[in-house]
Amino acid sequence: MPASTTPPATAPTKNPDARAPAAPTRPAPSSPAGGGRRLQWLDALRGLAALVVVFEHSLDVLFPEVRKGVSPWFDFGRYGVFVFFIVSGYIIPASLERRGSVREFWIGRMFRLYPLWAFAAVVGVGIGLAKVSWDPPGDLTAKPWTSALAHLTMLQDLLGVPNAVNVFWTLSYEMVFYLLVTAMFVAGVHRASALTAVLLAVAAAVFGALLPVTLLASHAREGTIAAAALLMAGGLVAVMSGNRTARRCGVLALAVLALGLVTLNNRIGGLESLAIIATMFAGSGIYRIQQGQSSRWPAIAAIALVPVLSVAGGAYLAITADRLPYGATGVWGWPAAVAAAWVTFLVGMVLRNRRFPRFLAWLGVISYSVYLLHSPVVQIVWRLVGEPARISVPVRLLWLAVLTAAVLVTGAVAHRYIELPTQRMGRRVITARRAKAEAHVQAQGRAREQDPGRDQDRETSGDEFAVAAGSVPSRAP
Repeated sequence: MPASTTPPATAPTKNPDARAPAAPTRPAPSSPAGGGRRLQWLDALRGLAALVVVFEHSLDVLFPEVRKGVSPWFDFGRYGVFVFFIVSGYIIPASLERRGSVREFWIGRMFRLYPLWAFAAVVGVGIGLAKVSWDPPGDLTAKPWTSALAHLTMLQDLLGVPNAVNVFWTLSYEMVFYLLVTAMFVAGVHRASALTAVLLAVAAAVFGALLPVTLLASHAREGTIAAAALLMAGGLVAVMSGNRTARRCGVLALAVLALGLVTLNNRIGGLESLAIIATMFAGSGIYRIQQGQSSRWPAIAAIALVPVLSVAGGAYLAITADRLPYGATGVWGWPAAVAAAWVTFLVGMVLRNRRFPRFLAWLGVISYSVYLLHSPVVQIVWRLVGEPARISVPVRLLWLAVLTAAVLVTGAVAHRYIELPTQRMGRRVITARRAKAEAHVQAQGRAREQDPGRDQDRETSGDEFAVAAGSVPSRAP
C-alpha cells in the first residue's frame, strides 16, 4: 500500500486553509523513530503484509487444499490488507500535517499513487484481454468510459464498477480515508482520531450488518459515478481555495461523498466497510497518543474498542449469516484475520526500536509495486502450472518460490523505474510551488510596506499564510 513511512516533523501548522489549531506552547514530542530515519518497523510490517497477500493469491493456483481447509477460519488476504490499513492510518494524517498544506499533500499523493496505478491497470487489463488465465469483467469492458472515470477517482469499488486489477479494491478505501482526513484537517478537528475511530466502530458493530450493498449503483450506476467524480473534484478544489465559505462547502462535500459511499454503496458489506475506516482512524489515534496530541488513557480505551467491536461484529456475521440480508459471508476467517492484524501491528510497535530484518524493510519500501503488480504474475504462473492437483507438493513449493521471486523482481524493477522517478517529479513540483508562493508573499509584503492599507480586506489564502508563518517545511518527503 502506498503510505510513506518517512517520520513526520511534529511542528504543527497554523494555516487558515486547513483551519488547524495553533501550535502548542509546550515543546512538541519527538518522532517515534527519531531524527529523519524511515520508520523501519512500519516498512517491515508492510513487507510482511505484502508477502502474505501474495501467498493468499497463490492458494487457488498452487494450494487449493489450504484454501478449502484454512481460509474459512483465517483469511490471509484480509490479514495482509488490514495490516496495511493500520499502517496507512498511522502515517497518512501525520504526512498531511507535516506538509501543512492540503495542496501539497494531494500533489504528493497523486505522484505517489497514480503513475504505478495506471501502469498496473494497463497490464492487468492487457493480461485479461489476452485471456492468460481469466477474462476481464464484462461490466468493465462493456462501458469502458464509465469504468475509466470510476477508476480515475480510485473509488470504483464503492461505485459498483469491477476492479481492473483485483487488489484495486483496497485503494478505494485508502481514497475514502484521504478524503475524510482532508475534510477533518480543513475543519480543524483532525486530532479527533480516536473519537472518530470508536464512533465508526460502534456504527459498524450496531448497524453494519443491516446496511445495503451497492444501493446507489444498483439503481443509477452512471449517475452515481458522475456525481461522485463531481463531488470529489469540486470538494478538493473548494478545500484548497482561499475562501472560507468555499472551504466549508468542500468539507461537507468530501465528508458526504466518503461516508455516503462507505455506508450505502459498498460491495463488501457495511460492517467490514465501516470497520476498515475505523481501523485506519485507530491507527491515527495511536500516532497521536505517541505524539502527546491526545489524552492518553481515554484515547487508548477508545482505540481498544475498535478491534474488539470489529471482531465481535465479524463473529456475529459468522454465527447469524443465514439470517442476514444482503448476502453476508458469515465465515470466521475475517474476524480472525482482523484480530491477528492488530496483534501484528502492536508487536511491531513494541519492537519498534529493535532492528528488523533488512529483507522485510526493503520489501516494505517496494510493497506498493509488489501489491499492485503481483496479480499478473500469479495469472501467468497459473497458466503455466495448470491443474495443481496433478502436481506433487514439492513441485508446487518450487513453483511458489518461482512465483515469489518473479513478484519481487517485478516489484523492484517497477519501484526503481516508475515509483522513484515519479516521486522525484512530485517533489520538484512541490518545491517549485513553495518557491512561487514564497516569492508571492514576499512581493505582497513589500507592497504592504509601501502601501499599508493595500489588500486590507482581502482574505489570505492558505498557501500565503503558511509561507508567511514560516510553517512550510524545508523539503518535501
